[in-house]
Amino acid sequence: MSFEIVSATQNDCAEILRFINELAAYEKMSDEVVATEELLNEWIFEKQKAEVIFAVEDGKKVGFALFFHNFSTFLGRAGIYLEDLYVMPEHRGKGYGKALLKELARTAVKRGCGRLEWACLDWNQPSIDFYLSLGAKQMDIWTTYRLTGDTLKKMAE
Repeated sequence: MSFEIVSATQNDCAEILRFINELAAYEKMSDEVVATEELLNEWIFEKQKAEVIFAVEDGKKVGFALFFHNFSTFLGRAGIYLEDLYVMPEHRGKGYGKALLKELARTAVKRGCGRLEWACLDWNQPSIDFYLSLGAKQMDIWTTYRLTGDTLKKMAE
């Protein structure tokens, strides 16, 4: 068996969308996915607002991570924000999730970033346990807020 981590290319938009849909189904949020291959191509590859890496086993993409840069004013430097990490259920337990996170950590260090961070649903205990086992710290004092859709448009007026 061979395994590697590879960066996504424009030809991978269908594969990225497949992983997004699988993750959304796992998180019981499928009804929230409005992304299309065209939108992914525009925002990831044309506008270069995010990046994707894949875990590949024997030539088959079995997991992915989508990430982008954020900025910490306290640290005075960029960080990497992991938006999505997903490994297909039948390929879990093989170290692929950890390999994706290690690659992101290497990328963060190589780029001089001050941190790597992400969010996790509070009911997703298997993922929480996994992240804690890697030494990640839960940020209990922070709460995420969000404006979307009509509320976002109204705020912009």
